[in-house]
Amino acid sequence: MIGPLRRQAFAVLLGCLSLLLGVALAGCTSTARSGVEQAATPGWARGMGTVPVAELPAEARETLRLIDDGGPFPYEKDGSTFGNFEGELPRQPRGHYREYTVRTPGEDDRGARRLVTGRDGEIYYTDDHYQTFKAVLR
Repeated sequence: MIGPLRRQAFAVLLGCLSLLLGVALAGCTSTARSGVEQAATPGWARGMGTVPVAELPAEARETLRLIDDGGPFPYEKDGSTFGNFEGELPRQPRGHYREYTVRTPGEDDRGARRLVTGRDGEIYYTDDHYQTFKAVLR
C-alpha cells in the first residue's frame, strides 16, 4: 500500500513543480519583455503614446526623410519654432522644438498633421493640430 501512495504523492508533487516552474518562467518572460520594451523607449517618450516610424502615414515618413536630409521643404513654415503653447510636450526652453507639415491628401492648406522635433533627437507626431502627440520611435 505504501508503494501506490508514494507514486501518487510523487505524481502530485511533480505536477505542482511543473505548474510552479511554468508560472515562474512566464513571469520571467513577461518581465524580460517589459524590460526590453522600456529599454527601447527613450526617456523623452515615456508616459505617452508611441508610434514606430513604419506605422506613420506615408506622408509623415516622407516628411521625416526631408527632415533627415535637411530639406528642401514644401511649406514656408517648415522648420519654424514650435512654441508648445498647448503644453502637450515636455516643457523646454523656447526654440527647443521645430515643426514640420505632414501633407494631408485632399487638403487645400497645411492640414492638421505635423511632425515636431526636439534638439535632443525627439520626434513627435500629431494628426489633430497639436491636441495630442505620439512619440515617434525609430
